[in-house]
Amino acid sequence: MRFVVAAVLAALSAQAFHATAQPLTPLAKHELVASDHWSSKCPVPFSGLRLLTLSYWGWDGRVHTGQLVMNANAVAPLTTVFRKFYAMHYEIHHMQLSDAYGPVSAWPKDLDVTYVFSCRQAAASPCNGNKATTGTWSMHAYGDAIDVNPIENPYVGCGQARDKVSVSFMKRTPLRKGMVTPAVVSAFASVGWGWGGSWYGSTKDYMHFSSNGH
Repeated sequence: MRFVVAAVLAALSAQAFHATAQPLTPLAKHELVASDHWSSKCPVPFSGLRLLTLSYWGWDGRVHTGQLVMNANAVAPLTTVFRKFYAMHYEIHHMQLSDAYGPVSAWPKDLDVTYVFSCRQAAASPCNGNKATTGTWSMHAYGDAIDVNPIENPYVGCGQARDKVSVSFMKRTPLRKGMVTPAVVSAFASVGWGWGGSWYGSTKDYMHFSSNGH
């Protein structure tokens, strides 16, 4: 009986949530530069970024280990959020370092990648026609925003989705696999992060959560 209990405890321990943060590795730095996600013009230097390695539930219903690049000040709140995700078995489609920053050949074909840091301008609303950006830094450029399962949680405005693959997900009920739920919104709210799905007006960014709500 003692051995059975020990085996069960070991199995539970193996499935426990784990998260560790460290300065960017040489590989992470290389991939960020090579993929044009970071340059010396960015508002946050490499020294201000961290690589968070953490457990998550994948699309296959199994536990995986993923990695996210973020601002050092985002490590604590996002660790808390993902710990809640893990407890609720919320499934993330893709969250490997190479999914976001590796060569194009390594990207998932569906591009349904959850990521934090990207030194880029804020994307313009679909309401702005062909205009792609706003001319101001996105909160992703500071490492203080995350996009979660972007295919299932599109950026929409004026009855349009920026990604045509996401059109069916403009209808937010009933909830389907990977969609942001009230529990997901609550997890971010518990650390003071706001949701793009609650923005005023017709433009909604259902994938987007950030430290200042923008």
